[in-house]
Amino acid sequence: MDSQQDTAVFAPSGEPDEAAVLAYLKAHPDFFIRNAAQITDMTIPHPVKGAVSLVEWQLGRQRERIGTLTDDLMQLMIQAHENEYLFSRLLKLLASLSAATSLDDFSERLNQWAKGLKLSHAKIRLFTDSWRLGAPFRHQDLALSRAHFETVRLSRFGDRNHYLGQLTAPEIQLLLPDSAFVGSASVSMLGGQHDLGVVIFVSRDKHHYQKDMGTAMLDQVAYFLPQLLQRWVELA
Repeated sequence: MDSQQDTAVFAPSGEPDEAAVLAYLKAHPDFFIRNAAQITDMTIPHPVKGAVSLVEWQLGRQRERIGTLTDDLMQLMIQAHENEYLFSRLLKLLASLSAATSLDDFSERLNQWAKGLKLSHAKIRLFTDSWRLGAPFRHQDLALSRAHFETVRLSRFGDRNHYLGQLTAPEIQLLLPDSAFVGSASVSMLGGQHDLGVVIFVSRDKHHYQKDMGTAMLDQVAYFLPQLLQRWVELA
């Protein structure tokens, strides 16, 4: 039976058939034990060393697998560290904003949090058709026309909920009219439906915010800010 299987390993041309060889080795797992001495002497072509023994080749493969697993583990550790940092920062912000005693205090606490991230400041703008911003509400600097913002949204956001990068002079005049210098900024749509306004974080460094940056922290901030703001501002 074995001799028939051995013969089946060869193609009609007399050359070994690779598929049949693999099938034979799988069917005879003791092959490597029975031929240990010969296997030790076998060599395999190597692009750098010319040739290596089968044992050395196998060890190299194992080292590659270990290296890949190590890289994967390092990535997981980095992600875990980043997630821990993210959670810590968000928890600190949420605790601070929840303790605010007025809308002015709320805005100042948000600014201080931004400065803790080495940013210049933060600004909230609320769409006038989503919030009750008429008298006696006195914080008119928060009001933003949705129609006026639509041009920015179409040119900067596309189908995203954030824009990260530099702003033009007209965009700064619309969104941040009181800001002395804006290098770059993140502009995030507020609310679960992304339709209540924007929160803007400003950096003096024009290269700080880049379009390919992650937005996990901004997602969370933009989501919970409107809920906290409703202590002082009513939804329309």
